[in-house]
Amino acid sequence: MSDATTTDLYEVTMAMSYLRESMTGPATFSLFVRDLPPERGFLVAAGLESALDYLSGLHVGSEDVDAFASALHRPPRDLQPLLGLEFTGEVRAVPEGRIVLAGEPLLEVTAPLPQAQLAETYVLNQLSHQTAIASKAARCVLAAAGHPVVDFSLRRTHGPQAGFQAARLGAMVGFAGTSNVAAATALGIPAVGTMAHSFVEAFASEADAFRAFSRSHPGPVTLLVDTYDTEEGVRVAARVLRDLDHAARGPGSAVRLDSGDLGALAVRARSLLDEAGLPGVRIVASGGLDEYAVDDLIRSGAPIDTYAVGTRVGVSADAPYLDSAYKMVEYDGRPVMKLSSAKVTAPGPKQVFRCPGYADMIALANEQPPAGGTPLLETAMRGGQRTGARPTLDECRERFAADLGGLPSAARRIRAPVAPRATASGRLSALAARVRRRIEEQMAAASARHSVPERTVSGPHGSVSR
Repeated sequence: MSDATTTDLYEVTMAMSYLRESMTGPATFSLFVRDLPPERGFLVAAGLESALDYLSGLHVGSEDVDAFASALHRPPRDLQPLLGLEFTGEVRAVPEGRIVLAGEPLLEVTAPLPQAQLAETYVLNQLSHQTAIASKAARCVLAAAGHPVVDFSLRRTHGPQAGFQAARLGAMVGFAGTSNVAAATALGIPAVGTMAHSFVEAFASEADAFRAFSRSHPGPVTLLVDTYDTEEGVRVAARVLRDLDHAARGPGSAVRLDSGDLGALAVRARSLLDEAGLPGVRIVASGGLDEYAVDDLIRSGAPIDTYAVGTRVGVSADAPYLDSAYKMVEYDGRPVMKLSSAKVTAPGPKQVFRCPGYADMIALANEQPPAGGTPLLETAMRGGQRTGARPTLDECRERFAADLGGLPSAARRIRAPVAPRATASGRLSALAARVRRRIEEQMAAASARHSVPERTVSGPHGSVSR
């Protein structure tokens, strides 16, 4: 089976129906986040590259057909219309690393209806998950106020692929490294790491553990000091580090604090290291950190040099999902929209124009930009193939840094941020009003056609209505 089967069953049933009804005209679907999670002032667009990989390789083979048939408890011949389906359409999307707001399309797919429908689940999964993680990681970088942040999330992410993505997304928004060896190797980013408490426990004493580690890793070394008593651990680490020659100790050696009151312990550790003549030995903090904890430590003036974030960031613990949607906005040249309460969608293919101060405008795709506005959505695929080379991490970092630089300070706040709101263009609002009116008129006409006139029947006890 291929990734074509990584989809919800209803995508298969709809695609089958479209094919049997010869509904293969071009359809445009728009992927967007309705509302930002609490405590978010912005989102960082991510996941596009893995979505493009999926679309460019999408092909329904015979094994996929068999899987669909099994899931539907039908003979494979019933699913034969899906055999050979590939993605031949166009994708317009916000490049990875750019900052986006609620309601703004991150991606629009235009393709024959069965193709565009079958792609929904996988594409929505990739952009939703990765945008959530990238946005959480970006807030950690903001909170750290220039101090290095590194990724320790792999052991607690929701699977190895999610761990790889977390490492990549952290690097995209400015993390200094990752503990994930596979990601570091594949992406060309620094691998970072120290030791576990088990390493210390395996030796007769902390001093023996630290010396053994230093012999195996000539420098720089980072020693974990909180296995037993943190202050004593710092003292022992200081003696071991001081005994190393300068070349072995090297610049960048550190102690790591992983539990307790990290702010108070960092103050004490800094004092002990300075007293030992080791002002160049850094302090690394880890253990349940996210942007809120980092912000508190920075504001307290804690002498921490590097922040290692893991579980809470790798799963975006406070906002583990986005209110994202992938909705049809046009079929075969006919604009369409959803009118459900609290889930109304806007019709037609769109463009987002970034305006100064993040006074963004969501417009129709063929509109001209307003004064000072630049388009966010770019053509990423045409005819089922990428239109350009895969961007490098450096290019994504540059996009993020440029967008972050223009983001209002209120949106950058860690607590109680105020997110800018995009507005709809006049033409988009007018189209939405026309489509709504058309749908409501059609519904009223259909209701009138199917209503049964009331008949009055006379009986022995008088007239009754039926």
